Amino acid sequence: MKQLRFSVLGALTMHAGGPVDAGPFKQRLTVATLLARPNTTVPVETLSEAVWADGQPPRSARKNLQVYVSNLRRLLDLRAGAADRLVHENGGYRLRVTAKELDSLYFRELITAGRNARIGGATVPAVQHFRQAFKLWRDTPFTGLHRSPVLAAEAQRLIGRRLQAFEDWAELELELGNNAVVADTVSELAERYPQRERLRAAQMTALYRCGRQTEALQVFEEVRRQLATEYGLPPTPTLQEAYDAMIAERHHRGAAPAGTGPTAAGLATGHAVAAAAVLPPPAGHFVGRDQQLAKAAELLRGRTRPLIVLAGAAGIGKTALAVHLAHQSERAYPDGRLLVRMRDGDGRPRPTREILAQLCEWCGRRPTGDPEQDLRAWRRWVGQRRVLLIFDHVDGDDLGPLLPTEGTSAVLVTTRRPVAVPPHADRIDVPCLAPSEAVDLLAHVVGSERVERDRAAAYDVVAGTGLLPLAVHVGGLKLATMRFLSLRDYADRLAAGPPVLDQLTDDGSGRPYADSWYRGDAAAGPPGRTVPAQFRLYAREVIEA
Repeated sequence: MKQLRFSVLGALTMHAGGPVDAGPFKQRLTVATLLARPNTTVPVETLSEAVWADGQPPRSARKNLQVYVSNLRRLLDLRAGAADRLVHENGGYRLRVTAKELDSLYFRELITAGRNARIGGATVPAVQHFRQAFKLWRDTPFTGLHRSPVLAAEAQRLIGRRLQAFEDWAELELELGNNAVVADTVSELAERYPQRERLRAAQMTALYRCGRQTEALQVFEEVRRQLATEYGLPPTPTLQEAYDAMIAERHHRGAAPAGTGPTAAGLATGHAVAAAAVLPPPAGHFVGRDQQLAKAAELLRGRTRPLIVLAGAAGIGKTALAVHLAHQSERAYPDGRLLVRMRDGDGRPRPTREILAQLCEWCGRRPTGDPEQDLRAWRRWVGQRRVLLIFDHVDGDDLGPLLPTEGTSAVLVTTRRPVAVPPHADRIDVPCLAPSEAVDLLAHVVGSERVERDRAAAYDVVAGTGLLPLAVHVGGLKLATMRFLSLRDYADRLAAGPPVLDQLTDDGSGRPYADSWYRGDAAAGPPGRTVPAQFRLYAREVIEA
């Protein structure tokens, strides 16, 4: 019996001791659809949809499919003695193949092996599995058959799986120090798919480590501008953390060695030493918060060492407010402004040792690994400077040791639970947006002309999101990517009840950003307002904004 081999990662091909002609176009569509769902019964209706792309199969469609299947069985029998591989069952047809016989199945098997090796800490074998998997790709899946909506959709699914695998591979190669390989390989894909945040983060990191710092920073700025312009969104934490790491390393490399040069002199004499401003870029469109900004500015001017707590529900926009205020305060805090994330990308508390190391690097000192020594150095440095610190997403953390006890530095804290911060702090409650502000934000995401065409519907849309900035962003992104959906239809969907969250994210366009921003227990809605229950339930799985 000759070995069967099918390939769909490119143009459809069949081999059995040599190339096999799969027959006329509709017969090729039939076998391609069966291979798109290998070892699975494909209903006759699905085959009809794939073969007759105009949605109008002839009355003889079922009989025609029987002819195509019969011809394929004859081919399999003649070339490989494998007619029994193609069977009729449960109102459809199933083609049985193994991973060694179908490249898309083998690709999946190799990727799974690579990820399992990575989990087990076997980085080199993991990379080898990924490299072998990528060699299977010859072109776009099902090349030449995309007139079929079924096969076009399957091609996009396979491309998405390949992109995820490339992201895994790039991160593994970076772990091995193969920075040039990643920089050269990932850049083209990252430019074709600019919204793949992990791909962009890998590209930035690889370029930076190859000494191409300017290009790396330009990548971040390009992505930031695109997200702000097209969707009204800031960079996700994955990208922001890669950018912050580059800025911190750049600043650290520019500092004199510990014990010599201006940094040591500043620590000894109290002279100012400029520190990098490590902040997310300003929001593409900041709305409202006039009262909160005015009160915070008054406290910053009127207190010797202000400690201001921005308190509010998850997704309310506390971090955005703090960052906006920090960008406005550049002249008032010439020695630096820094955002310290108290949670990692998965929403878990960061160890104090790790936070201290970040603070030491920021002020130009190499961390010693001794928390007490690093803490003394940090407090001495910050006590002799005028800096603005943001401790973001404080939730039961002991901030006391990290807070300045001398000098004129200021601290902003964002939290859902004000009891987690010192009692002498000044508290500013951050409420939901006013309806007009939420509509303004929605207009920035979806376009002002679209909102002006039906402002009443726009008000209903933002009401359906609970007036949470995060929810308005995600809902607006949904509308921006579904131009055919009117604001009125969308508002009606939100008002209809469950599943509200599905209406916000069911195409996956908003979930990467929501997942990154909104993790944690966010079941409690904003004071005095009921947030849609479905959104509150979803909030438990995603990071706080």
